[in-house]
Amino acid sequence: MDTTLQDPLVGQVLDGRYRVDARIAAGGMATVYRALDTRLDRVLALKVMHPTLASDGSFVERFIREAKSVARLDHPNVVQVYDQGADGSYVYLAMEYIAGCTLRDVLRERGAVQPRAALDILEPVLAALGAAHRAGFVHRDMKPENVLIGDDGRVKVADFGLVRSVDTVTSTTGAVLGTVSYLAPEQIEQGTTDPRVDVYACGVVLYEMLTGAKPHSGDSPAQVLYKHMHEDVPPPSALVPGLPYPLDELVASATARTPDIRPHDAVALLAQVRDARQGLTDEQLDTLPPQALTAEHDNADDRTSVIPRALTVPRPLPVGDAGPEDGTDRTSRFQSPPVPPRAGPARPRRAMLAVIAAVLVLLGVGTGVWYINSGQFTKVPPLLTKTEAQARERLKSAGLDVGQVKRAYSDTVRRGTVMGSDPAPGARIRDHDPVTLTVSLGPETVNVPNVEGQPLAKAQARLKADGLEPGMVTREVSEDVPKGSVIGTTPDAGTKRHAGSAIALTVSKGRPIDVPDVTGDDLDSAKQELTDAGLKVRVAAEQVNSSEFDKGEVAAQSPREGNRAAEGDTVTLTVSKGPEMIEVPDVVGDSVDDAHEALEGAGFEVDEDRGLLGLFGDTVDKQSVDGGDKAPKGSTITITIR
Repeated sequence: MDTTLQDPLVGQVLDGRYRVDARIAAGGMATVYRALDTRLDRVLALKVMHPTLASDGSFVERFIREAKSVARLDHPNVVQVYDQGADGSYVYLAMEYIAGCTLRDVLRERGAVQPRAALDILEPVLAALGAAHRAGFVHRDMKPENVLIGDDGRVKVADFGLVRSVDTVTSTTGAVLGTVSYLAPEQIEQGTTDPRVDVYACGVVLYEMLTGAKPHSGDSPAQVLYKHMHEDVPPPSALVPGLPYPLDELVASATARTPDIRPHDAVALLAQVRDARQGLTDEQLDTLPPQALTAEHDNADDRTSVIPRALTVPRPLPVGDAGPEDGTDRTSRFQSPPVPPRAGPARPRRAMLAVIAAVLVLLGVGTGVWYINSGQFTKVPPLLTKTEAQARERLKSAGLDVGQVKRAYSDTVRRGTVMGSDPAPGARIRDHDPVTLTVSLGPETVNVPNVEGQPLAKAQARLKADGLEPGMVTREVSEDVPKGSVIGTTPDAGTKRHAGSAIALTVSKGRPIDVPDVTGDDLDSAKQELTDAGLKVRVAAEQVNSSEFDKGEVAAQSPREGNRAAEGDTVTLTVSKGPEMIEVPDVVGDSVDDAHEALEGAGFEVDEDRGLLGLFGDTVDKQSVDGGDKAPKGSTITITIR
């Protein structure tokens, strides 16, 4: 059934300008329509916020602010924003209309794509994100649904965070399960959003294009989020045997759970992608994944497929001014005007001028020769084993610039330090030319070291030295491990993990102690007994009335007797200020029932003394505590009956 016919906006003209022709897609926060700009006579896409969101003033204000920002982002791989406005309860955004499909359509039809197609799609996506990152924008929601592929093969990125709801992650819809599949660990845990979250999402998208599956799956968003925080994205070659190793490296670099290990923005990742592509053969680029759904398409007309036959890959990166159209750099040369002839002075003067000219020429030539051979060059300083920051400072001091920063695994060079440069140290290079640095990621996989029994600080230092990151610390009592030392790690020692992975530590709280019972002891004796047992003592500021314990004795303790605490744990003591003293009612002359009611109502226990004469009596003759005197609450008052 055509749902477009049921949409009340179809056929209407918004803002007296935009005629809504058909509904393209509907989401949880907005609906996208194909529309005609009647003023300029052009087809465009109209994104209309749902009225429930349009009633939120702060949400609309943010929508308008971000729409204006993205409208200033002019890049051939970004879906352009033309206009923004409101018509009654409809808040809309007018955007460039792309006739074609989304990357999600491609994956749904083909399952997985060849490496060449995956890189053809990824490169313009990264070019668009690179322009956004250099302009100060972060997309925050990169996924196949936001990658548009036009019928002419152009690739464009849509939805730069224009409509975002704070509750999208907690929803349990399938769409949100798809969205959480691309969230970076720091987005989930801390809400951090910088260019590296887009880099992470692009790594996941690349994995999905190569394998036809998301790297982490689960029955609920919470399960997927947990895996993103605690499990590395597996190499795509695990699902696609024979996939080139550089593609595994690309995915691992982009999806590193530690943000500092990832490329710092999409421009840096694009450089890695192009480097990796140059190292691949045509055979490797055209490897057909076993997950690719090709049987039904082998003999099909190309026009039936959502995938364009050729993808145009624009390469304009926002990294400098554009050069000439043919890509060459030209240096203009200007001819000196001819010197007009004139009558010269006497021969001696000419001779002197000739000598001076010759000397100047020699000096000029000598200076030129020196500059050509030495003056315009410098040497690349020693950079090996220096940190990236130290290497940058050395290059700056030598008058050189830092070009691309590559990252690679190394079994011998410490993680985070320079393992190579291009040109190499000592090479001659022109002033202000760029130097490419290669920084070590540490060993590609490392064994989790055995740090059991080591003090926490020493164990954390050992993990860092081995290329791992100290993770969450939990504390437990231990019979054998001293307080403050490591009981074990998660994962266990000897397990292989990617360099930079976080390792959780369990630390000893000390030996377990059975808490002794000190209730009823005087405060000093109780303190001494607990201290001798290896526990600390805290005395509660407020004392309590107690009919059971005298003033100054311990009335309560926490934790109680029988509980197990760790050495050095604190036991809180509450001191008794004695029983509460209350006035005793006068019940002499009252009936036995009335006397019981009055005394028990006041908080006392009642005992009867009838003797021989009071066996059949019903009147109180006397009471053990006279009426009007005070007695401890809960104590027993004896009444004599006659």
